[in-house]
Amino acid sequence: MHAIQRSAVVAPVAREKKALVTISSLEKRYRSRDRADVHALCDINLAIEDGSFVTIVGPSGCGKSTLLRILAGILARSSGSVRMGQTEIDGPSRQVGVVFQSPVLLPWRTVVDNVMVPSEVQRLDLGAARKRARELLALVGLADFEDRYPGELSGGMQQRVGICRALVHQPSVLLMDEPFGALDAMTRETMNVELLRIWREQNITIILVTHSIPEAIFLADRVVVMTPRPGRVAEVVDVHLPRPRTLAMFNTPDFGRYVTTIRRHFGSVGTE
Repeated sequence: MHAIQRSAVVAPVAREKKALVTISSLEKRYRSRDRADVHALCDINLAIEDGSFVTIVGPSGCGKSTLLRILAGILARSSGSVRMGQTEIDGPSRQVGVVFQSPVLLPWRTVVDNVMVPSEVQRLDLGAARKRARELLALVGLADFEDRYPGELSGGMQQRVGICRALVHQPSVLLMDEPFGALDAMTRETMNVELLRIWREQNITIILVTHSIPEAIFLADRVVVMTPRPGRVAEVVDVHLPRPRTLAMFNTPDFGRYVTTIRRHFGSVGTE
């Protein structure tokens, strides 16, 4: 991913890859309930490489989730452009999968039937989709739970089902909005490791919003750091930690230096 803004860190030429998502001069303004004009996003310029893992951090209210909803095609932008390859994103796309903080599973449907929902909505081949759903459930260790109901699963297991549902139609990009924020610390760490494995095995581009600076660093090739509202890109930090990553990296000096680099943008405000 390359940031077009001057404040961004530019990658070495040797790392350049084809941009999958290109965001140019993106602005978002809207009217609040008290009819005040809110400038949510200002002049966002980013290019996100195919196959990369990008995380976005910033203080509460800076527009991180707004940016993700625009990328998902479920929120209109005020100006600027967002492209997937050469195609403008103007609405929901089959190329995009979305995982929210809560998996919002349908309680009356089994696990495998919850995973099937996007395939049914998009009228895909349901036989092939069910096979894909079962393969994904096996990938995340839930093969023995496909006939269970959401209420029988732990929070971490439910979120794994949500990830499978977002991947079942084989999107090019997976958007994740604070997907592990509601989990306890130990489960969250486990899910971080699990997500990296899924990303590696599925060969997909992931863009993940988080309030946690350590989580952002642990997962990402690059961390996009946003300013308070109106949200701008303050810096794009390249993360050169080796892969595959392990939880032991949290305690290394290199990891600590990345945390310090990003935290200086915020002080003690809005991030872990």
